[in-house]
Amino acid sequence: MHHDVIVLGAGLAGLAAARDLAAAGTDVLVLEARDRVGGRVEQTRTPDGRTVQLGGEVVGLAHTAYLRLAEELDLELVPSYVAEPGRITRSTPEGLSPGDPPHWFGPGDSAQHERLGREFGELAATVNPDDPWSHPDATALDRLSVADWLRSRHASAAVVRLWDIGQLALAGGSYERVSLLAALRKSAAVPGMGDYDYDDWEGVRLAAGSATLAEVMGRELGPRIRLGSPVAALDVRPGHCTVRLGTGEGLTTGAVVCALPVGPLRSVAVTGVSDARLASLHRQRQAVAAKFAAVYDRPFWRAAGLSGLSEAEGVLGSTWPQHEGVLSALVPPERYGVLLGTPPHRRTPELLAEVAGMFGDEALRPSSCHLRMWGTDPWTQGYVTQWPPGEVMGVGPLHGTHEPPFYVCGSDQWVAGYMEGAVRTGRAAAEEALRRG
Repeated sequence: MHHDVIVLGAGLAGLAAARDLAAAGTDVLVLEARDRVGGRVEQTRTPDGRTVQLGGEVVGLAHTAYLRLAEELDLELVPSYVAEPGRITRSTPEGLSPGDPPHWFGPGDSAQHERLGREFGELAATVNPDDPWSHPDATALDRLSVADWLRSRHASAAVVRLWDIGQLALAGGSYERVSLLAALRKSAAVPGMGDYDYDDWEGVRLAAGSATLAEVMGRELGPRIRLGSPVAALDVRPGHCTVRLGTGEGLTTGAVVCALPVGPLRSVAVTGVSDARLASLHRQRQAVAAKFAAVYDRPFWRAAGLSGLSEAEGVLGSTWPQHEGVLSALVPPERYGVLLGTPPHRRTPELLAEVAGMFGDEALRPSSCHLRMWGTDPWTQGYVTQWPPGEVMGVGPLHGTHEPPFYVCGSDQWVAGYMEGAVRTGRAAAEEALRRG
């Protein structure tokens, strides 16, 4: 059967694109390898009705595309963990510290940290997030890691450590291996104080859970979505593209919107797209990371004046409360191998032991736990986009651009939050496809 447009992937990007295409009267079909919609957003519910997020969870006040779509779907937004009372916990091999400054800071480190935050913000203001390649110092900024830049600005080892533990908490990779240009581009897309303002980036969430956005769009699209349909090959020709499924079935379409993560896309045989466009897509990397969620009867950490938010140097990189009594955690790329090498039956007990080391023995007695190994999930092969030094220039200005009738979208094609990036680029891809007819 021939369709006007075939969308590859039913994550937030693919669904947002398909929704807008369908609303314009386009005959659109969405192909999804999994048996569910949502991609890297997924959720379940506890017996008492609480939602447990297993993937993408929070957005910020600056994530306007996501917020606009949520409003269109009449979904309620509420404050995230950022509004949680209490102090942050920082956990390192030599100790714990609640609140600021961290326990490894010495005289002058706090002032230096604030100064470098201002300098970083001033430098970010010189970068165009839509075109970082045009910056006069783009190549030099891209070659430098954020940690090396900090040291070049005379940062103490203690300050570099604070910036790095905060970055690892986001599971995007250590600042020792993140391009300064990539970090500046990200910050320029969501301007704020320092390198990461939590209100702007993570201040709100959907009351019904992040995956509700995908579920509602999935219900709207209904039979336009085919689950359990992995794509094996794609041939792009003007006015006539062919999509071949893993089963051998072939479908034809006038245009293709590719919303596949960059990892799984490498396994699709693509012809008819320029070598330069494919090289840019195939150059992109994703951080391998995992998400862990533990469900408790109550938020017991509050009794000690703690918020449940942590930055840590164990296997876990961070924790935060996602819902009343539900604690989220991330395992960053540098520690994913440790988790992967742990016998499966030992992973949850060992992660709970780390949580208990920060918040007490009650952490050892959850009612349920959930672990998603996004880094080795075959249909994601990663968590968020990773930008080591040199990679912004390597991927180049084709990043996030289209080659009609081949359009790209998804978390990997933007820089300012992966749920925001999915919605923003998905809707932009639909708009461009409609503009070109």
